[in-house]
Amino acid sequence: MTRKATPIGAAWVVVAAGGVAALQVGKLPPALPALQTELGLSLVQSGFLLSMVQLAGLTLAVFMGVLADGMGLRRSMLRGLLLLALASALGGMAQSVPVLLACRALEGVGFLLVALPAPALIRRLVPGPQLAGMLGVWGAYMPTGTALALLGGPLFIPAFGWGAWWWLFAGVALAMAAWLMRVVPADPAVQMHASVGLWVRLRRTLGARGPWLVALCFGMYSGQWLAVVGFLPSIYAAAGVSGAALGALTALAAAVNMGGNMASGRLLQRGWLPRSTLWLGFTAMALGSTLAFSAFSQSWPWLRYIGVLVFSGLGGLVPGTLFSLAVRLAPGEQQVATTVGWVQQLSALGQFMGPPAAAALAARAGGWQLTPLFTVACCVAGMVLALLAQRLLSKGTIGA
Repeated sequence: MTRKATPIGAAWVVVAAGGVAALQVGKLPPALPALQTELGLSLVQSGFLLSMVQLAGLTLAVFMGVLADGMGLRRSMLRGLLLLALASALGGMAQSVPVLLACRALEGVGFLLVALPAPALIRRLVPGPQLAGMLGVWGAYMPTGTALALLGGPLFIPAFGWGAWWWLFAGVALAMAAWLMRVVPADPAVQMHASVGLWVRLRRTLGARGPWLVALCFGMYSGQWLAVVGFLPSIYAAAGVSGAALGALTALAAAVNMGGNMASGRLLQRGWLPRSTLWLGFTAMALGSTLAFSAFSQSWPWLRYIGVLVFSGLGGLVPGTLFSLAVRLAPGEQQVATTVGWVQQLSALGQFMGPPAAAALAARAGGWQLTPLFTVACCVAGMVLALLAQRLLSKGTIGA
């Protein structure tokens, strides 16, 4: 039975559900050493485990968005949380790498079922004047979950084992499903029976300019963000940083991204144009990455780390703004989750291509000093796409 809650309160539960899904993504990196020891996990298999969630997003996100629009937003999130709980429980009992890989693939599908309908559900719950701020909060779900997992894993796993770490998150996902079912209102009957026209919704979404501009812009952001933050442990380990300090530095670099996401919603509520917050975010990423990796800052590691914090923190303005734009530039009410799915798919493409591109530059240069060539190019492309999206929004030709 659904318990009465304020629309804002229910929207916070939706955000919490996204954070729980993000925990499932972030739980793996701190467990890799234990998995390599107990299951004989190779470096290549570790890479496949890390990329499995992104593989689901890369291949299935837009189709999962269409399904979420049809089955109902709340129902999709509930099914995703239950699938995450099941996959995590089975993964915690895995005795072989192939079984763990299969469970990880299921977690990728569950993650999409939770994450894709959430912005549309927030839109349905939250009054118009507060929507931009709440979507900015939603944009922080991924760095929040990732940072918590990165901080908690090194403390939990040595004491209780990686299997208990998996079972812990199974229980968290199950509890989150129960909470969401009690607090978030049921889907309207019209939406729950909107399974007809699946291909029509997909064609409307991919035939509109707005979803493409937002999705491509998100790809420009996500590819460089993962390239920089993802390689931080390797960069600092090579510089002699290890242990708890290494985990704390990396987790903080991911966590400051939350502040930018939340600030984007506040700025949009105060009348900032989406183009302005996007340009500020991309400019900060260009300057921060230049400070962090250029040869001139090599002798000042603290200055380089400040550059990383600027890159990730102010860069958080970008995803928070883009989630708001995805809702506003969707071709229609029944295509919001599909639009977010397309954004997620090109975001995954950026995350798939960004780190290898940055690594290739580093290998050619014999160091990371050429990384700004890649990040600044992404920022310039993102700023052009932001300008085009703003023009589209100003003209009101969302479905064009």
